[in-house]
Amino acid sequence: MKTLLLLLTITFSLSMQSQKNELGKVTAEELNQKTHPTDTSAVAAILFKMGDVSFEYSQQSGFFIKTNIKSKIKVYKKEGYDWGNFETLLYNENNAKQTLDIKSAYTYNLVGDKVEKTKLKADGVFDEKVNEYWSKKKITMPNVKEGSIIEIEYTIKDEGTGLIDEWTFQEEIPVDYSEYTTRIPEYYVYNTHFRGWLSPKIINEDLRESVELRSKVGQETGNSRTTFNTEQLSYKLKKTNYKLENIPAIKNESFTNNIKNYTSSLVLELAMTRFPNQMTQTYSTDWETVTKKIYDYTDFGPELNKTGYYEKDIDELLKGISSPLEKVGLIFSYVKNRMNWNEMYGYSCKSGVRSAYKDKTGNAAEINLMLTSMLRYAGLSANPILISTRSNGIALYPSRSAFNYVISGIELENQIVLLDATNKYSLPGVLPIRDLNWYGRIIRENGSSATVSLTPQKKSIDAVTLMGNINNEGEISGKVRKKLFDYNAYVFRNNYNGVSKESYIEKLEKENLGLEIEEYEVQNSVNLNEPIVENYSFKSTNSVEVIGDKLYISPLLYFTFKDNPFKQENREYPVDFIFPNQDNFKISLTIPEGYNIETLPESKVIAMPDNIAKFSYEISKNNNQIQLSYIFDINKVVIDNGYYVTLKDFFKELVNKNNEHIVLKKI
Repeated sequence: MKTLLLLLTITFSLSMQSQKNELGKVTAEELNQKTHPTDTSAVAAILFKMGDVSFEYSQQSGFFIKTNIKSKIKVYKKEGYDWGNFETLLYNENNAKQTLDIKSAYTYNLVGDKVEKTKLKADGVFDEKVNEYWSKKKITMPNVKEGSIIEIEYTIKDEGTGLIDEWTFQEEIPVDYSEYTTRIPEYYVYNTHFRGWLSPKIINEDLRESVELRSKVGQETGNSRTTFNTEQLSYKLKKTNYKLENIPAIKNESFTNNIKNYTSSLVLELAMTRFPNQMTQTYSTDWETVTKKIYDYTDFGPELNKTGYYEKDIDELLKGISSPLEKVGLIFSYVKNRMNWNEMYGYSCKSGVRSAYKDKTGNAAEINLMLTSMLRYAGLSANPILISTRSNGIALYPSRSAFNYVISGIELENQIVLLDATNKYSLPGVLPIRDLNWYGRIIRENGSSATVSLTPQKKSIDAVTLMGNINNEGEISGKVRKKLFDYNAYVFRNNYNGVSKESYIEKLEKENLGLEIEEYEVQNSVNLNEPIVENYSFKSTNSVEVIGDKLYISPLLYFTFKDNPFKQENREYPVDFIFPNQDNFKISLTIPEGYNIETLPESKVIAMPDNIAKFSYEISKNNNQIQLSYIFDINKVVIDNGYYVTLKDFFKELVNKNNEHIVLKKI
């Protein structure tokens, strides 16, 4: 009797769960829900998300992959409206392609006491080209409001690529229920990788499946009718079910590389295919194999070796030049100035290097493979480096899709100098920020490959000299000279060049309330070999607080670091500062006549363990002068989460020190 009751309970529970995860079952109670039960701060929540991957057989093209996805989402706040937008990458190259078919998509709202259902229309579906092989399907759901429930179901058909999209269990909003099922024939072998810190419940089941194969036999004598032979092909099938419930939102905090690197997710990477009576095909086994396959692609290695289109120009450019460093600088500048990046990523050429050189426009591969070829022609040891950009995520596992970009590297004086000619303001060793993503893979001419660190080693400096005068009404006026080096200069040039001086000043003043800037000038905005130099006069009305006969002054004025960027109690993923940096301030303030210095903050030096970060704060007075030397160093770029609490406390002390006041008292 007890066994029967237990079976009935389990059956009822499974039935209720199944009903709960059906589309079209939207109630007024669900629409009336104002906050998520376990996360009241959530702007939206995924009530359920289910994926089902199966391999189906076509007589014309063989096996293809069919992925069916259905999802139900609740929107709580205006900030959650974006969860009504969906994006899916689709691959298309010759006989290998992916297509997406929307089966149903509705938005539900409560109007009065009735449930209103709005269907997705054609004007809510968009196609966007990413590069020559990838496109993006975008879906914008209609009539999304606070309280809405969104339901969508779509199918992705994959013919010939063997790609199974990554399944993300965890999101930046709570997920009540996530389930993913794969049914993979014995002819396909996939490597299974998990990201994040949450582990799904996994159930494996071995099954058998069969398909009907038809082959043409011939035509009957005296008859136009074709005859076919039919046989059954039986094969093993591995069914795997992954399930996670009550998944908390992953919180995106300051100084995070790409939050998707750390969310709990499943990656299935095609390792090999082994069909009957055919050679086994391997795809992803180790990094050496992956990079060799990419190098052998017709639109990679052979493009790198093409000649006969630039030699005369390079010979003229390098006439009389023997220094390797000078050659690097001249060729790199030549390619940057001649070529225009079409903002297409990837490591494959589309039009080819010759055509790109002629048209002066190309994708990342065409520009940087062209650059590599020219450097080799000049006698330099240059090779392409495959990387994954920050937006693509960290290349954790050996696979063709781990990389989405290529740069160039020169082995010079026992180091590899990194180059990317797609950006006009990059320099040797100063890459676009999108490239700074842990590690890349250099492919040498002899076929070998090796890991290359993409993390900058040289510290980028932001040096500020400020001389100011304080008046008895609490205003500070003076002059500033600011010098920016390396990555700080690169970031400035990308933000400043192309913007009018007036617009830039207006932006600075808006970012710092009470600041007025005059006589602003910039030096070296296009001279990349020199640091950026900013000079301007300023007046600040927001750096001094007047209370009675006292003036309370923030010594760093409008440069004051006001808030700790690290808010969470704990953090499960690394902190990423992108590049090592130093803020160096030399500030001299003249106090007004009739005032004495009543209080000065104490000088202080604080350092983190293992030389991760340090700040020194030295302040002194000399007659009517206050002088501050403030240096803040970030020495390590990627900081393990084990240091998070120490880092958070370090920034807390830094912020506290920044917000201490000089107190002047009227005589």
